[in-house]
Amino acid sequence: MSAVTDQPDLLFLLHDVARQLRLNADRRASAHGMTRAQWMILFRLERQPGLSQKELAEILEVEPITVARLIDRLEDRGMVERRDDPHDRRIWRLHLCPPAEPVLHDLHAERADMLRMVSVGLDMDTLGALKEGLCRMKVNVVADVRSKTLERDVA
Repeated sequence: MSAVTDQPDLLFLLHDVARQLRLNADRRASAHGMTRAQWMILFRLERQPGLSQKELAEILEVEPITVARLIDRLEDRGMVERRDDPHDRRIWRLHLCPPAEPVLHDLHAERADMLRMVSVGLDMDTLGALKEGLCRMKVNVVADVRSKTLERDVA
């Protein structure tokens, strides 16, 4: 018999908030003629220029072919270019181009608006504790996944 309380289940709540944020970001990206996945690529390349398609696929947790198709579309719009890797001719390094700048400006404005929206009614101490707690949770989950993968690989 399970105990039912008036408090929401933390895991369901985390999932629901993340899902609502994804839907909100999808709507916002669409209003700018883009997808959330394209925005994520631009944002990542702004922070880490020169990523390979494979590295980007790992970060975004999608298949490399998915990233390749998204890069094709961004390249067609002049926002991203593939450059040869100076050490390995099999690898393309991804870099932003000037037409990505106004899109990134919009992205940063939308992210700031989303942060304002989700933090309404929360003071700075609460937001700090929330961020710290979520970071700790992420570390715990990543460590658990790594240990389970290691156990599986050793067995």
